[in-house]
Amino acid sequence: MSLTSAYQHKLAEKLTILNDRGQGVLIRMYNIKKTCSDPKSKPPFLLEKSMEPSLKYINKKFPNIDVRNSTQHLGPVHREKAEIIRFLTNYYQSFVDVMEFRDHVYELLNTIDACQCHFDINLNFDFTRSYLDLIVTYTSVILLLSRIEDRRILIGMYNCAHEMLHGHGDPSFARLGQMVLEYDHPLKKLTEEFGPHTKAVSGALLSLHFLFVRRNQGAEQWRSAQLLSLISNPPAMINPANSDTMACEYLSVEVMERWIIIGFLLCHGCLNSNSQCQKLWKLCLQGSLYITLIREDVLQVHKVTEDLFSSLKGFHLRIFEKMFAMTLEEPTMLRYAIAFPLICAHFVHCTHEMCPEEYPHLKNHGLHHCNCFLEELAKQTSNCVLEICAEQRNLSEQLLPKHCATTISKAKNKKTVKQRQTPRKGEPERDKPGAESHRKNRSIVTNMDKLHLNLTELALTMNHVYSFSVFEHTLFPSEYLSSHLEARLNRAIVWLAGYNATTQEIVRPSELLAGVKAYIGFIQSLAQFLGADASRVIRNALLQQTQPLDSCGEQTITTLYTNWYLESLLRQASSGTIIFSPAMQAFVSLPREGEQNFSAEEFSDISEMRALAELLGPYGMKFLSENLMWHVTSQIVELKKLVVENMDILVQIRSNFSKPDLMASLLPQLTGAENVLKRMTIIGVILSFRAMAQEGLREVFSSHCPFLMGPIECLKEFVTPDTDIKVTLSIFELASAAGVGCDIDPALVAAIANLKADTSSPEEEYKVACLLLIFLAVSLPFLANDPSSFYSIEKDGYNNNIHCLTKAIIQVSAALFTLYNKNIETHLKEFLVVASVSLLQLGQETDKLKTRNRESISLLMRLVVEESSFLTLDMLESCFPYVLLRNAYREVSRAFHLNRVPANTH
Repeated sequence: MSLTSAYQHKLAEKLTILNDRGQGVLIRMYNIKKTCSDPKSKPPFLLEKSMEPSLKYINKKFPNIDVRNSTQHLGPVHREKAEIIRFLTNYYQSFVDVMEFRDHVYELLNTIDACQCHFDINLNFDFTRSYLDLIVTYTSVILLLSRIEDRRILIGMYNCAHEMLHGHGDPSFARLGQMVLEYDHPLKKLTEEFGPHTKAVSGALLSLHFLFVRRNQGAEQWRSAQLLSLISNPPAMINPANSDTMACEYLSVEVMERWIIIGFLLCHGCLNSNSQCQKLWKLCLQGSLYITLIREDVLQVHKVTEDLFSSLKGFHLRIFEKMFAMTLEEPTMLRYAIAFPLICAHFVHCTHEMCPEEYPHLKNHGLHHCNCFLEELAKQTSNCVLEICAEQRNLSEQLLPKHCATTISKAKNKKTVKQRQTPRKGEPERDKPGAESHRKNRSIVTNMDKLHLNLTELALTMNHVYSFSVFEHTLFPSEYLSSHLEARLNRAIVWLAGYNATTQEIVRPSELLAGVKAYIGFIQSLAQFLGADASRVIRNALLQQTQPLDSCGEQTITTLYTNWYLESLLRQASSGTIIFSPAMQAFVSLPREGEQNFSAEEFSDISEMRALAELLGPYGMKFLSENLMWHVTSQIVELKKLVVENMDILVQIRSNFSKPDLMASLLPQLTGAENVLKRMTIIGVILSFRAMAQEGLREVFSSHCPFLMGPIECLKEFVTPDTDIKVTLSIFELASAAGVGCDIDPALVAAIANLKADTSSPEEEYKVACLLLIFLAVSLPFLANDPSSFYSIEKDGYNNNIHCLTKAIIQVSAALFTLYNKNIETHLKEFLVVASVSLLQLGQETDKLKTRNRESISLLMRLVVEESSFLTLDMLESCFPYVLLRNAYREVSRAFHLNRVPANTH
């Protein structure tokens, strides 16, 4: 709308005036209705017995009343014509005002449409509100007019008296009488009149969508969003709210409901053409049963809506779709459901060469209906298949090893306590697997029987034809079924994982694998019956589960298990509640008083890692490794910062580590030594978990592709220190993808390479890497002070996971010095020497608290050598006497057995 048009027509001013005028007319209609409905205030001549014949005649003949030739019927009116004129003038003029108000309203609405005004409550609040108020006011006036039962008598009697008194009828009577007749069914007439204004009205109402939805939230949504909470954000309580649409905030929900209900009743055509309009309409219908017209006069929303819409005559009722829906509800009719999409192929025969313009319309409708029918059939079939798969999975779940403990316990008790024949109270008798197959009466139909019957019928209908054509388009029912099965199988696998982000619960990989195998086994058995390519469906679904997101953008089990292992298991391992046990090849939960921790070994032992690799595959394991490496590199960044903070001292230590007097003064100046050990331990924990996952992948890959594993391992064996580093990393990357362990981790090298800062030179980075090893070497004695640093023979590790330091030191060093193209062995020898000197100097410490776990810490030297392929025991012997290791093993073993003696004797 141009500004010239707005100013020229003075639309806003007219809206304001008409709204005010409409309120007055509405109140007058309300007053007439109240007056005429109460016998005490009703015009007296309407109650006179002598007037009854005249009133019936006027009501029957309205508005075509022949006054001159009806003296027999209108005699009482003629006698009291002056009194009638005096008494009914205000009533009659009120009805004339309604007619004039109607004329002005439609004139203004037509002008607004011609000017193409844009209504948006957020942009032009007053203009849009006035427009919607005018529509509601006008509708209320017409509805109240139709509710005045004596309207015909009042208008007709006044006109008869006027003609008897002046010799002619009132000039306004003809139009007024016609208007009253038209509005005997007010809403039906109003919907016809507002048809041309649908665009403007629906646009104004749609601008309310965001505001109404936000204001119409339930109490639970308000509570969850803390909209009324005084304690959720106390500092923000004194901050005033800022909004560009502050006026909208003062709109009551009642006013908006009145606008939406009446607006869409008058312009109901947009409810079918615009989904947003339909959503807003449905939401508003949930609000209240009545809306106020004026004072106690209300509109019964649902009843009026039902009556109005049921009176509208439809064209081409959806019998075809209804019959299809009824067919799907009847199991015995399912096999014939394919007839509905096949009928769509006949639409092409309804065309004629003399009416070519009808061809696109028929084509679109034929393809649309055929597609909808096939989609629904495929959906029903896939739902049935997945329900049977779920039942098969439940049966398979009964055979899991975790359920055998009860059976073994019962068998043991049966042998030892034969006299007890009855089970204890409260112990429900658990059916053994296979009990569901025992049937005493064949007439008993189980849920599985019903599902198989439905699947049989659906399989017949899906396999009725391989393909058929609809308007030059060839359709394959099996492809529809394949796509639906694939999507449903993806969602089912994720559902089987049972991941709960709130409680951090997830199903064990081995249990999920058993469930997935049950699903896959049943789908494979149906391949020849369903006509769908079961192998492709399973392959695509499982392949999507190895990616972070599936084809629908939903999270897969790869993402779920990656997040769970990182956020739950490894986070607790970093905090010390879970330790890595090399002896058990699993992460083990440490018992804590008053806490119920999950059993980490149930999710991280060899069988679980093998099942995880089976589920995620090489792609998923690569994604897991990348996320693990991201956490490793974040720790390396912090380690480098600590090295830079202590660089000057570390340089001096590196040059003077063999001088005890000087070292005694330098070591206290180091800051963050415990932080370095903690972060390096976290890296070791992550790398230990990755090594277990890689081992599981190697076993799975070897069983599935032994012909590939052999050449890969052979190729890895040909790598020598003299091989070009790029070739070495390429071969190691191939081996790592198959789960084969490598001396240099290519994933770690790539992750650290991405951390290279542009500001620092390679020489500086190399210097930091060297000093990091020095920092670690001189920090090892601090571990002896930790009571958790005691070596456990049972677990082959420490309760604070410091045995993982060895893997972190070896792999991080190999990656760093490979990246800087330096000799790995030389720097690891330097680490051994400095660490040996630091630990040997620990023997001269007089404080027993600082040396209470000296023997256990000494064993780390042996673990470092065992972890690395670059170091040997001879190298360790040259700097750290083996006799100290032997004594350390003896002391640790003696202490371990002494700690167990009280428990055994007790």
